[in-house]
This record gives sequence, structure tokens and C-alpha cells, in this order.
Amino acid sequence: MSAPRTLIMATALSLVTVGAAFAQNAEKLVTIVTSDNAQTQLMSMVLTAQAVEQGTEARILLCGAGGDIALTDAPDTATAPQPPRDASPQGLMQMLMSRGVTVEVCAIYLPGLGADQSVLIDGVGVATPPAMGAAMLDSSAKVWSF
Repeated sequence: MSAPRTLIMATALSLVTVGAAFAQNAEKLVTIVTSDNAQTQLMSMVLTAQAVEQGTEARILLCGAGGDIALTDAPDTATAPQPPRDASPQGLMQMLMSRGVTVEVCAIYLPGLGADQSVLIDGVGVATPPAMGAAMLDSSAKVWSF
């Protein structure tokens, strides 16, 4: 094999190896949504979806007005299609859940509403402070707040 061809093959092999190692050691992401703004809520889901597409393990924490995304009787801002792709925060969140992303409301969200877990869409849990604190402190985790 010629030297340039050997170098190209070696470079390609190293890139494949690095890519495989990155996929095995994918970072973790905790997305926290507190905003009541529909565009902000949707963008938090869009960016989380992009991270998942790139191999990141994601978890979503919904607090305050952000928790309203998880309600079965969610406000129109959480369910109404938005341009440019007619997606909604709740719809994209449910797509992420179908891909294995854990979605939870803050531990104080439901008591603050005077409600129980029956008001949440199927699959949304209630975060426990110890577990969520550990997820946020994980050295391989990034925390995004919207």
C-alpha cells in the first residue's frame, strides 16, 4: 500500500474508533424547563431531541409553568402546533419519551396544584430530590435550564 493510502486508512480507522468510543461514553443531559413561554418550551424539547440524536442520554425535569406541559389537560400553549414545523412542546416531549427519555415533574409541582399523579400524561413521573440531585451532580452530566 502506498504511504498516502495507508495514512488515509489509518486516519479513517482512528475516527471510527473515536466515534465508537464517544457513542459508548455518551454524556448525560438534564433539561430543566420552568418557562411558561411556548417557544422556549418547544425549543427546550428541540435541543434535547438534537442531543438525543447525537447519542446523549437525556432526562427532563418540568417545574412551575414548565410542568404544565405534562398535564393531560395542558394549556393550549403546550399543545398548539408552532411554526415552522407545526410541533408542540407536549408533542415533542412525548416523542422523546417514546425514545426512552425520562420526563418528571418537580416533587413540589403536584402538591402546589393540589393534584395527584393522575393529572399527568402517561409515562410522566414525579422526580425525587435525591435522584434528581444526583443526576444533576453526575460529573458526565450537562444541565440545561429553560
